[in-house]
Amino acid sequence: PVRSKDELGMLAQAFNKMSRDLANALRLRRQMTADIAHELRSPLTVLSGYAEALSEGKLKGNPDIFNVLHQETRQLSRLVDDLRLLSLADAGELSLLLQPTDVRALLEQVITRHSVTAEQKGIQLHLQVSEGLPKAKLDPDRMAQVLDNLILNAFRYTPAGGWVRLSAETLPAGGIRLKVADNGSGIAPEDLPFIFERFYRADKARQSNQESGLGLAIARSIVEAHGGRISAESQPGSGATFIIELPST
Repeated sequence: PVRSKDELGMLAQAFNKMSRDLANALRLRRQMTADIAHELRSPLTVLSGYAEALSEGKLKGNPDIFNVLHQETRQLSRLVDDLRLLSLADAGELSLLLQPTDVRALLEQVITRHSVTAEQKGIQLHLQVSEGLPKAKLDPDRMAQVLDNLILNAFRYTPAGGWVRLSAETLPAGGIRLKVADNGSGIAPEDLPFIFERFYRADKARQSNQESGLGLAIARSIVEAHGGRISAESQPGSGATFIIELPST
């Protein structure tokens, strides 16, 4: 208990805060370990079941079975790659190949890459870039990875007939603001503070969507490695907007 407001009281407050932070870090570590085990268990169970049935002759190999095995191994590979990237970010060892980058050209490439998927889903994909947008010193491949994650996330929650917009503008104090907005189902207020946490899924009904649950956590790690920040705004039923602010070079 804190019994005074002098230096001993301040020390007690600092000690209590440290204790709470350590307890919370331990809780998060245990939760992440449980989440990783859960994510690994599903594809491994499928692979093990099929492998056992094939080895015992209970199943005969066919293209459908081979396709299932291939999809499950790809899911495992994605999960391992995502966890490795986050581990590097946690250790401060996420390598970035920073270079002056034409942001408009980068965004156009991202739009081109996802235009076919958007057409297949019946979603309009727009690009909006302010005039005179300066070059930014960033890792174009890593930043494209961030935007890919955000656009695919927008596709997931935007119905046919909806739209997704990728935009860029110059900040008043310098730097660049990127946005990925949609008019999909949006994010509930109680979920919004946690969406960048690892393995957090706002829609618990969408557990088996071939995603690792790490996309937004990876996006945050990459943006912060650039010295930037990422946030989200949303109203349920009115879509969501993810905002990236990058510092000036």
